Amino acid sequence: MTIEISEVLTNKQLKEFVKFPLELFKNNQYYVPQLLRDEIETFKPTKNPAFEVCEVKLFLAHYNKDIVGRIAAILNKPANKKYNTKHIRFGWFDTINDFDIASALFQKAEDWGRNLGMKEITGPHGFCDLDPQGLLIEGFDKLPTIASYYHYPYYQKLLEQYGFEKEIDFVEYSSTPPYDTGIPDNLLKMNDWIKKRYNYRIAEYDSIREYKKHAKELFSLLEDTFIENYGTVPLTEKQVHYYINKYISFINKELVKFVFNENNEMVGFLVSMPSLSKAFQKAKGRLFPFGIFHILKGLKTYETIDFLFAGVKKEYRGKGVDTVMVLEIVKSAMKLGFKYAESNQELENNTKVQREWKFFNPVLHKRRRIYIKKL
Repeated sequence: MTIEISEVLTNKQLKEFVKFPLELFKNNQYYVPQLLRDEIETFKPTKNPAFEVCEVKLFLAHYNKDIVGRIAAILNKPANKKYNTKHIRFGWFDTINDFDIASALFQKAEDWGRNLGMKEITGPHGFCDLDPQGLLIEGFDKLPTIASYYHYPYYQKLLEQYGFEKEIDFVEYSSTPPYDTGIPDNLLKMNDWIKKRYNYRIAEYDSIREYKKHAKELFSLLEDTFIENYGTVPLTEKQVHYYINKYISFINKELVKFVFNENNEMVGFLVSMPSLSKAFQKAKGRLFPFGIFHILKGLKTYETIDFLFAGVKKEYRGKGVDTVMVLEIVKSAMKLGFKYAESNQELENNTKVQREWKFFNPVLHKRRRIYIKKL
């Protein structure tokens, strides 16, 4: 078997790189394709400001002229500096079920890492923790959110056969709003008491534009919140604007909660949105001509609510901000008639966040793993 690994150097090859999963997961009912336009822009230095602090190599695997695998190798300089590591990252890894092909792809990424003086390879990662990360190892019969990827079960076997070991897991929960019992009175009373005790104000704006004005403050707080957590990477100002523009168009103002103190300083935020997974499936990776209509309809289909990210200012932790935000979101979700809620990824050891779900019938239904291997 002759496997050819080639570096992606042309626009044609880049299109082949981002389109490969469409063929690999064709007819899979759980695969959610990303928008091809967004995926292409992710790897364009003129579009993605991560290229100012990262280096990237993309590789395709061919067998008999057919594309049978892909991988991205990423040198994230801020991450290595922050954690005092010499890591090369891998991401966007997809392949048919063949160990030789998987090995050839990983070897190509490793060779580049060694040439740069790196000592370990870790992933799946994106450029930063706001990109999809982690290999799906549980929940293959569940629909992923648009903030994550689907993988076949054989991926795990290929990685571990190659020598990768677990670094850490992310878990994902599904829950249901308490329509039958209602939100417990003691929680509602606690919510009111906390807001009065600390003079918290929940922002209520008439338009998304007003929320967007606080987006930079939000990302500053996000970085402050997770600076000590695994895998978080400092973002440049350009990256902050990049992610603001990437996510802001999808949010529903009733599903965003900003908490301010008496000095009008943001002390917490929780951003959620209607699930667009089914809409993205119908769009089949294309925004035009019809994908945009599926997405706009999905934004008004209140079946599943996806939690994107949340944060609390350090000095306000333990002062009920997280409780207030969760209860306010639950009230909004019930008002709109959502049936389910997706937590998105949480570190397996983040018990503080997981405790917030305990009142809403949480079920751990997906798990994703970050792997590591010495070069």
